[in-house]
Amino acid sequence: MSDEPIVLTDALATFDQLWSPRIAARVNDYDVRIAKVRGEHVWHAHDDTDEFFLVLDGELDIALRDAGGERTVVLPKGAVFVVPKGVEHRPSSPDGASILMFEPSGTSSVGDRHEDVPDHVDATVGHSLTGR
Repeated sequence: MSDEPIVLTDALATFDQLWSPRIAARVNDYDVRIAKVRGEHVWHAHDDTDEFFLVLDGELDIALRDAGGERTVVLPKGAVFVVPKGVEHRPSSPDGASILMFEPSGTSSVGDRHEDVPDHVDATVGHSLTGR
């Protein structure tokens, strides 16, 4: 990790891959991850941790499935949302977005339970930023 400030717009400019989060920083045992997204992710759930989303640019939709049924929350630029642990969810962005996620280090981008992972989704615990 860098001991210098990280400008998120500059960090986002270092990669083009979609649904492939980069670790921008670590806070205690948590990763601060950034990603570029477009299209649909995969339905998945994190059994032991909540997942925090902040939309840096664009708009992100998060479909949720729980005991109450299915619904979608729409997050414009600047909005935050926390998906509670154990709740199935599927992020998507028809026009593309840049997002920041905050979650425990080692958390898989496709959760503990998921559907088949399509080729455009990177099943990872996060990649390092280029040159950091």
